[in-house]
Amino acid sequence: MSATPRLQRLLAADGKCFDVAIDHGIFNEPTFLPGIEDMPTVVRTIAAASPDAIQLTPGQAPLLQRLPGRKPALVLRIDVANVYGPNPPDDLFCALADGGVEAAVRLDAACVVVFLLLIPGEPDLHRECVENLCRVRSDCEQFGMPLMVEPLAMKPDGKGGYAVDGDVVRVSTLVRQAVELGADVIKADPTDDLGDFARVVQIAGGKPVLVRGGGKASEQDIFARTEQLMRAGAAGIVYGRNVIQHTDPNAITRAFMAVVHDGASATQAMQILRAG
Repeated sequence: MSATPRLQRLLAADGKCFDVAIDHGIFNEPTFLPGIEDMPTVVRTIAAASPDAIQLTPGQAPLLQRLPGRKPALVLRIDVANVYGPNPPDDLFCALADGGVEAAVRLDAACVVVFLLLIPGEPDLHRECVENLCRVRSDCEQFGMPLMVEPLAMKPDGKGGYAVDGDVVRVSTLVRQAVELGADVIKADPTDDLGDFARVVQIAGGKPVLVRGGGKASEQDIFARTEQLMRAGAAGIVYGRNVIQHTDPNAITRAFMAVVHDGASATQAMQILRAG
């Protein structure tokens, strides 16, 4: 898809984006809920901080779109998976919402986001995600809705659950499959060696690659990681818990925006955060 008006709302004039993910409640995982119990307040707070976009579910998206005046672009999550948490069930699934793209049009979303999951020993889950993508790609073309794909390679964490697999070959190969299936924007995990992330950007073939934030990290670590990933060619970031669970979401959003859009260093981001 070319740079449609919706995609131009998602990506700033410099082609970059900071998307704050607040869609965690859909995954039925209690450890994801701290910091987002009061969603009306959370959405107002994050919207006031002015990131480029906010990622929400169909049930919570109206909280953003009902706010008066200018607001961040809406990224609408239109699928749900049960792969998270310390003890995921044996029967894994990824379910696509019926009419999800039409709902995104009604909600005036800038794009929709869906998974492309790859877990060892779970070929049915991967096939289900591919089938979901094939269905939603057709709807996106029909309604002019950009498609963000979240290619997520996972591996057993040795405790009964799953962890991110940051192997550069697995990450880049899955990203390439997402592109081949019609992704307009990629939301990918960082590689284990951040120096390898440029290979992921290259294999995406010009599609904007936004980096997932994952779990909560220290301010110094997340700023340093973000700086390095932006220098490797990432088009932006999709962070959730590192914003919504922070004591000052407004200040840390400004700091991340400076790294993404102004090329600020981790040291400069810390200065912005402390000033806030």
